[in-house]
Amino acid sequence: MNRREIIAALGASAVSPLSALAQQGGQMRSVGVLMSFVPDDPPGVADVVAFRQRLTELGWIEGQNIRIEFRWPGSDVERAEVLAKELVALKPDVLLARSTPTTAALRRETDTIPIVFVNIAEPIESGFVQTLARPGGNITGFTNFESSIGGKWLQLLKEADPRIVRIAIIYNPRTAPFAGLFLRSVQSAAASLALQIVDMPVHSDGNIEAAMVVFAQEPGGGLIAIPDTFTIGRRDMIIGLAARHRLPALYPTPSFTRSGGLMAYAVETRDAIQRAAGYIDRILRGAKPADLSVQAPAKFELSINLKTAKALGLDLSPMLIARADELIE
Repeated sequence: MNRREIIAALGASAVSPLSALAQQGGQMRSVGVLMSFVPDDPPGVADVVAFRQRLTELGWIEGQNIRIEFRWPGSDVERAEVLAKELVALKPDVLLARSTPTTAALRRETDTIPIVFVNIAEPIESGFVQTLARPGGNITGFTNFESSIGGKWLQLLKEADPRIVRIAIIYNPRTAPFAGLFLRSVQSAAASLALQIVDMPVHSDGNIEAAMVVFAQEPGGGLIAIPDTFTIGRRDMIIGLAARHRLPALYPTPSFTRSGGLMAYAVETRDAIQRAAGYIDRILRGAKPADLSVQAPAKFELSINLKTAKALGLDLSPMLIARADELIE
């Protein structure tokens, strides 16, 4: 989404013929949103635009019948905990959490205010819900994992560069406690493609550089970054290191390809955030999170940066290019 689209969307959210439908006896309702980005980060801004657009379509107009409070901790877990306390203290009608760390932070602060999450890989294992069909508590939402995702990542990267024989999976264990789920998905598909998988946990900027330097010493390497707020927040650094060491890489959001990364295959964030707005609408109208099933991803998108492919000396097949939802030239 470019700057002009963002401005137009924000303007469109100012009016709606559906606003009367959301007037709960003239009562102003409130939503607290704990993001997983820092302020002004383009993908975070795009999420906010999509969220506001969908709420407007559902009849919720900021300043008329709803108030939305946003907080932006980025990948800082301690900051997320502080801002979670701040949001809960405002006593909103419902909360939106953008990642596993932000959901965990809000869950520690309240077991009564409804919470809707997006981009969670393991909601049961993380202790957020009892079952996917019947969450059972004050939390529900939308996952970003399907069991075949690892195989799709490997196939795409191998198709982009058939010379690849080793692939490193980069993530931060603290901000991605769900990493094992993605690693198992990747490992289960690796043998059929004759690929060696290298676990690459990192905890700091220095860790990222050191790990990638060591990995790139052997030929035939590729890189996959799983959906992790830590690596997403450091996408420019990771993209730069991948380019320097000539590592073809696949990333977890299109924001990477727009910043110069080679490829991304991921849940379509706009769709997920707008579906979350639909759940928030239902909760504001009386539904309980315990009765709203956790939903699986509905849409995935493939993004390819052709300029980066050329810089890496990759001759991408017409079939691969044709499958892309977004091409960056």
